[in-house]
Amino acid sequence: MRIGDLADRTGVSVRALRYYEEQELLAAERSPSGQRHYADGAVERVQLIQTLYAAGLSSRSILDLLPCVDAKANTPESRALLRSERGRISAQIERLERARDRLDAVIAHSESPASGCAVFGELVAG
Repeated sequence: MRIGDLADRTGVSVRALRYYEEQELLAAERSPSGQRHYADGAVERVQLIQTLYAAGLSSRSILDLLPCVDAKANTPESRALLRSERGRISAQIERLERARDRLDAVIAHSESPASGCAVFGELVAG
C-alpha cells in the first residue's frame, strides 16, 4: 500500500510515517518512480509504534525492542529495557509531583493575607 493509504488506515500523518522510516522503525519498498510501498503488516507495525510512543518510549528504545517483537521473543534484555523505561517515567512523575506541590504552596501563599497581595475577584479552588 502507498504511504497515503497507510496514513489513512492508521490515522498517522504521512510526515510521521516518513519519520518512522527515517528512524528505521518502519520499512518501505520503493517503486521505480521512488514511491513508498508498504506491506500489509505495516498497519500493525504503526499501531505498535504508536502504542509504544504513547507509553513514553523514545524512538531509540522502540528500535531496540523491535527485533524482539519481530521474533516474538520475550528476552531478559527486552524486559530490562521496559523496566528501565518504566523507572525513567516514574522518576519523571515524581519530579512533576514535586513541582506541582511547590506550585500549590506558592498558590496558597499568594492567597493568604500574609502575602501582602491584594486579592481581586473570587478565589476558585483548583
